[in-house]
Amino acid sequence: MVFFRRLLCRLFPLLLLVHALWASAQGIDLLAPPEITNFLKPFLPDGDFSDAAGREQLQRRLAKNLPELLSTEGYFSPELKFVWKGDRLAVTIQPGIQTMVTTVDIRMEGNLTEQQRDALVAGWLLPVGQVFRQADWSRAKEALLAKLLAEEHPAAALKDSSAQIDPATHAAQLHVVFDSGPVYRFGPIKVIGLQRYRQDLVGRYNVNINTGQAYDEEKLSALQRALQSSPYFSSVQVNLDREGTTVVDGVAFAPVQVRVTEREPYRLGFGIGASSNTGARGEVNFHSNDFLYQSWELNSGVRLEQKHSAAYADVFLPPDRTQGRNSFGVLMETADIQGLKTDSFSLGAQRVQQRGQLATRFSVNWQLENKYPDNVISTTNRALVLNSMWTWRQLDSLLDPRRGLVAQLQVGGASRALLSDRDFVRILGRAQVYLPLGRRDQLMLRGEAGRTLANSKDGIPQDYLFRAGGTGSVRGYGYQSLGVTEGTAVVGGRYLLTASIEATHWLDEQWGMAAFFDEGNAADTLPSLKLNRGYGIGGRWKSPAGPLAVDLAWGQDSRQPHLHFALAIPF
Repeated sequence: MVFFRRLLCRLFPLLLLVHALWASAQGIDLLAPPEITNFLKPFLPDGDFSDAAGREQLQRRLAKNLPELLSTEGYFSPELKFVWKGDRLAVTIQPGIQTMVTTVDIRMEGNLTEQQRDALVAGWLLPVGQVFRQADWSRAKEALLAKLLAEEHPAAALKDSSAQIDPATHAAQLHVVFDSGPVYRFGPIKVIGLQRYRQDLVGRYNVNINTGQAYDEEKLSALQRALQSSPYFSSVQVNLDREGTTVVDGVAFAPVQVRVTEREPYRLGFGIGASSNTGARGEVNFHSNDFLYQSWELNSGVRLEQKHSAAYADVFLPPDRTQGRNSFGVLMETADIQGLKTDSFSLGAQRVQQRGQLATRFSVNWQLENKYPDNVISTTNRALVLNSMWTWRQLDSLLDPRRGLVAQLQVGGASRALLSDRDFVRILGRAQVYLPLGRRDQLMLRGEAGRTLANSKDGIPQDYLFRAGGTGSVRGYGYQSLGVTEGTAVVGGRYLLTASIEATHWLDEQWGMAAFFDEGNAADTLPSLKLNRGYGIGGRWKSPAGPLAVDLAWGQDSRQPHLHFALAIPF
């Protein structure tokens, strides 16, 4: 240890010269360790130092302010040397030894159990042996108070605090006193601001707060987030009503006040766009948050595309006590893709439930489809399908994932005994994996496999068969151009298999470039499932809605290039 101290003493002047940062704009040159210079530089004063009076005033200010600033970083015995060279001032700073925390005295007053006291003290952020900094001292007090305020004690306060500094021994003795205040419990929920909706609508989004429960700040925040994300309110504030608090046997019961501002109940929207799969698009949408005055959400509209058009109306009911959400709707579609024209009419109902990272969807849908393949006799197909879908998401970001997994499984089927033309069971599994490769590179793996169990594809609507090709499938081929040939049209088959690997290099925070390889096909029999390959390069831009992908792909079997663009977010 003696050797190292002597070595540091000999090297200290050299270190000052090597690491000095010059504050030339203020006419002041600091000679100090780099961390000290970086800390002090923003606080250096400006002024005119060309005359003797100005130079004297500057030196007095620095002699007073610099030690005060250094004390906030734990340096209470700095040595300063001032040397004037014309109208420039060179300040040499030897900060000395940083002050260390030697004792911590934390006192907790109020209604706390011994276990609660021990847990709070154990979580103190400025323990013995740590460097004393003013910012860390303030942060430690704020953090402990925040823990008290978050659970059961919203009236907690910092009653007293002191830090006794001994410059001679470079020691800091800390003393803090907190008053927890009474234990708080939730009272009834009071809603302010409702005009159109009933109060029980707010209760449908409340899954955590019950009268008599111990106060928990996170539960208030969770209710506020749930209401804010609902379609009914433009602003939400959830907090305790302190004025309405009643105290019984030392326990405070405070009502929960929910203050809301309702959204406009009706909205008409227009939109235009384009897709590399279905061409140019125009849409008119009508939205209501209070359909039939039942707090039902209506989403309806007409979408016209070059290859696909639809008219739809979906009604979503508010969530129930388990946070499941039921809906029902009607859909009319017409499409002309790869020589296959279809007209269809669908009626359906579904239930969606989110439990952590797992989303489940159960639906029943009846569909009437008219199919017109080019150069083949048209057919009509009917199916009443019961379907289940499970989606697992474990991503670091839903809109811009860099690491994680999305996996989905769909199982559905129909029976001739229930308004269907053919018995079948449809199974589809999909997965997408994101792997970071260093700070700027990323690998994405995607795959899907599907099978429709039936004696024949005849009588099964196209939605329950498989085609491949296009954006999100096998790039380098037209949208749904891979499948079963029927006449001169491409129709769906009973088997599907696709896979993709994509590497992305981000040039900066917004722009990137990618290279990819896709493979896959759809067929009606397993022996005829010949995989087609496509590969290419593309650009990426991180838009507010997620990464926008523009890809130029070459189909190895089609011998043609294809341009694809879409939002590159997981399904």
